[in-house]
Amino acid sequence: MKPLYTQKEFDTAKSINKLPLECKNCHNPFLISKNQIKMILKKHKSTSGHTGDFCSVKCKSSFQYPPNIIICEQCNKSFHKISSEVKRTKHNFCCKSCACKYHQSHKTKGTRISKLEKWLSFQLPILFPNLEFHFNQTDAINGELDIFIPSLKLAFELNGIFHYEPIYGINKFDAIQNNDHRKMLACAEQSIELCVIDVSHETYFKPTKAQKFLNIISNIIKTRLSGDLPSVS
Repeated sequence: MKPLYTQKEFDTAKSINKLPLECKNCHNPFLISKNQIKMILKKHKSTSGHTGDFCSVKCKSSFQYPPNIIICEQCNKSFHKISSEVKRTKHNFCCKSCACKYHQSHKTKGTRISKLEKWLSFQLPILFPNLEFHFNQTDAINGELDIFIPSLKLAFELNGIFHYEPIYGINKFDAIQNNDHRKMLACAEQSIELCVIDVSHETYFKPTKAQKFLNIISNIIKTRLSGDLPSVS
């Protein structure tokens, strides 16, 4: 216990008055009553279990079980992580963005996006049995569209993180962006409404997570079918 009060302040204080102590972990001042301090000095612990060393349970835990300094496997930045979290994961990353970049660049088979596209290619025809869907075909613009509905002149692209960040290097990134731009121009020339959906924050495929993208696409299709969404002129 490290007092931040003088002996005179202690002597003149009433039992219920609070006096300042310094936290052993964060070194910030905190207040406890004179009565608690007297009990700590006599018994080394108050009736509430307070030892006078820490301002909170969090600080006590941090002092007794200091976090490990871990190096992010993607950006090599150092960060703190408690031991229990280190044991739970095979790889360690400082943020979700780094985790996504790592898994995208170290995939060995398949991709998150292709799994999402495959799942959508099964779900959409069930929801809209009267519509013809083209999945990952090149017939509309002489370039692949993730989802194309000919009768509605409506297309969807599901863009992962490599469409927004140079995961595979700047040259590959420039090529991807140029291809995205070319698709937009080609769709405009063919009066096709192209809807780009950002799925870059999804680090792995799971039906419950994919449902929100199905909802987005379904709502756009329903709006087009109702005639509220104008075609590209």
